[in-house]
Amino acid sequence: MTGPIQVDLFLDQARLPEGWARNVRIAVADGVIAAITPDADPAGSARSVGAAIPAMTNLHSHAFQRAMAGLAEQSRAGVDDFWAWRGAMYGFLQRLTPDDVEAIAAMLQVELMEQGYGGIVEFHYLHNDIDGRPYADRAAMAHAIRRAAAVSGITLTLAPVLYTSSSFGGAPPLDGQKRFLMDPDAFLDLLGETNAEALAFHSLRAVTPRQIEYVLERVSPDIPVHIHVAEQTGEVDDCLTWSGERPVEWLLGRNLLTPRWTLVHATHMTDAEAGRVARAGATVALCPSTEGNLGDGVFNAAAFLRAGGTFGIGSDSHVSTSPVEELRWFEYGRRLQARKRALGAGGGEHVGAWLWLAAAASGARPTGRATGVLEVGAAADIVVLDTDHPALAGREDDLTLDSFVFSGQGCVREVWTGGVRRVENGRHQARDGVAAAYRKTIERLKA
Repeated sequence: MTGPIQVDLFLDQARLPEGWARNVRIAVADGVIAAITPDADPAGSARSVGAAIPAMTNLHSHAFQRAMAGLAEQSRAGVDDFWAWRGAMYGFLQRLTPDDVEAIAAMLQVELMEQGYGGIVEFHYLHNDIDGRPYADRAAMAHAIRRAAAVSGITLTLAPVLYTSSSFGGAPPLDGQKRFLMDPDAFLDLLGETNAEALAFHSLRAVTPRQIEYVLERVSPDIPVHIHVAEQTGEVDDCLTWSGERPVEWLLGRNLLTPRWTLVHATHMTDAEAGRVARAGATVALCPSTEGNLGDGVFNAAAFLRAGGTFGIGSDSHVSTSPVEELRWFEYGRRLQARKRALGAGGGEHVGAWLWLAAAASGARPTGRATGVLEVGAAADIVVLDTDHPALAGREDDLTLDSFVFSGQGCVREVWTGGVRRVENGRHQARDGVAAAYRKTIERLKA
């Protein structure tokens, strides 16, 4: 049950599940949409001018990596792949404190919200101090992420990560991984200490089959589960050497995948794997800007979507903080593969509208929350587009979304999360203080 109505929001137009409606009044109670009334009277409500759409959930984030964006772009002979980037990342994180992570995460979340994200799944594996020892409060880093979200107002899904090995079969961890390591029992304690909304296994190369089984036997069968999988061809090759199976094939062969699972990247799936993942109901979290930045490859979208697969987007290493850039990368990758354009779902829909609405709605299962759609019972996480922006001038209904996704920059006027306005006139209300703290952190890290 919801409590008393806290906010009555009046919108010029809103994209509801059944289509666009005008003069829409949305009542919010306890952060949830309690009632939606089209063709309503604005009297007594908080009016927002523009076109309202569901806020996007960022399904995959490593917040601390925002501060190293651009620091691993120097071309060097023989140092040009994901594994070289990973080495640079290990070096960067050696000095980070919980206070640093809080400042970086808050800045990231502010940036994301100004672009149209309302929620985020933090794939959180930075657990230990710089020497690899647990903090006195084992959850110190996770608490830093929570504090950042309290400042930004983003809807946070914290997904602590189990990480124990350097490669398949329980290979000993590398020195650069010491800040990530935690044994399964400590990990289970961490889930409770942080009130985690989800859990994550870093990857099949970073945990053993028995550890996966051990954890899943001891948690709620409803908690969402996330895992990196099949991001690089080297990972696929190593998995074949270890098990005789490809990574996604390995998960499918143990009947692990259900709608509670989110596969992050899943870049290198065969057609057969893609079809089986789709039919299992697992969500794929695509991070096209990071996958492009790292040269990972292009997702096998044709087979996955043909089988009815469900996808969302994340910004992962945060070389981009824009959801429309992720959606463009995804769609353009498909077009380049097929040498065709305006693919969408292949049913004659507006492609930009389909991309946004499909990816936004996919935030529900990976977060365990009703979100990503403007309907009664869903979280009141709402983006209001500036219909006066030149990119949206003269557009109506789904053409507005097409133009936003494919040509819009700076079109977000407002963002509401939990029925509270966090972004107004394109600027987050906490930006100044957050940016000052972030700059101070970066100066310390440079010293």
